[in-house]
Amino acid sequence: MTKKAVVSQLREHDKYDRLLAATRGLQPLPTAVAHPCDESSLRGVLDAASARLIVPILVGPKAKIKAVAEKFGLDISGHEIVDAPHSQAAAELAVELVRKGVAELLMKGSLHSDELLGAVAKRETGLRTGRRISHVFVMDVPNHAETLFITDAAVNIFPDLMAKRDIVQNAIDLYAGLGLGTPKVAILSAVETINPGIPSTIEAAALCKMADRGQITGGIVDGPLAFDNAISPEAARIKGIDSPVAGHAQILVVPDLEAGNMLAKNLTFLSRADAAGIVLGARVPVILTSRADNLRTRMASCAVAMLLAHNRRAKEPVRA
Repeated sequence: MTKKAVVSQLREHDKYDRLLAATRGLQPLPTAVAHPCDESSLRGVLDAASARLIVPILVGPKAKIKAVAEKFGLDISGHEIVDAPHSQAAAELAVELVRKGVAELLMKGSLHSDELLGAVAKRETGLRTGRRISHVFVMDVPNHAETLFITDAAVNIFPDLMAKRDIVQNAIDLYAGLGLGTPKVAILSAVETINPGIPSTIEAAALCKMADRGQITGGIVDGPLAFDNAISPEAARIKGIDSPVAGHAQILVVPDLEAGNMLAKNLTFLSRADAAGIVLGARVPVILTSRADNLRTRMASCAVAMLLAHNRRAKEPVRA
C-alpha cells in the first residue's frame, strides 16, 4: 500500500459521515450567529446553510459583515442581518433572539467564546437552566471504532463534584439525543484505583455511586479509569479490570479543563482527529466553533446541534 493510500485510509471520517447523513430530511433550524465578522466564521455559516443544517440570522455590525462578504466573494444575499455595534452587543442580541423564540440554535462567530457564554450565562437575560453549562467535544478519531465524547475541555476550569455531575449528565443526554443509545462513561484519572493523594480518583468513585443512586441517569458509569484502560480492551485485560466500560468507553470525563484540552488537542494534532464542539446545559444547544476548525468539523458541530434540537422538539408535550 502506498503512503498516500495509508494517509487516505487514516482520514476516512465515517463517523461524521453517518452523523451528517442523519440530518437528511430534517428541517434546518433558525440559528442566531453572533458576530460572524471574519472569513472563516462567515464561510462556515454559509456552508452550513447550503447543507441545510441551519437557517442563519447574522448578528453583528452590518457594514462589517457585508464588507467581509464582499472581500472574500461570499454571497450573503437572502440571509437576514441583525445590526449590532460590536461583539458584546452581538452576543447579547443573539441570545435575545433565542429567548424570543426567533432562533432555535445559537452559534459562535468570530468573537471570543467568553463573550458569547457570558451572555448565555446571565441570570436575568441569558439562557440558563437548572443545569451547569458544559462543553463536549464529539471526536472522530481515525482507526478508532467509537466516536469519543470528551468533556469538559472548554468551559469549566476546575469543576467541583456537583458541577461534574451536571457535566456527566449533559454528555449522556447528548449521546442519547443523537440516537446513539446508552453510553459507556469513563471517569478519567491518572490511575484506575482509589488514591487519596489523587483527588480525581475520589470524585470518580463518588460519581459512580451517584449513578448507582439515580443522581446520574441514562448511562453506564465507571471510574476511576486511566485513559489507556478506558479505551483499550487489551489494556483493561492486562490490568485485570472487570467492567462493562473499561476498554469500550464512549464518553471520557476528564478531571479538569487543562487535562481535557490537552487530550482533545493531542488527538486532533497527533491522531488527525476532528473535534466538533457543542455547549450544553443552556436552553438551546450552542455551536462553539474555533477559527482553526476545518469545514468538516464546522459541519459536524452544526449537525450535532441540529439533531439534538430536533430530538428535544420531538419530546416536547403537545399543547392543546
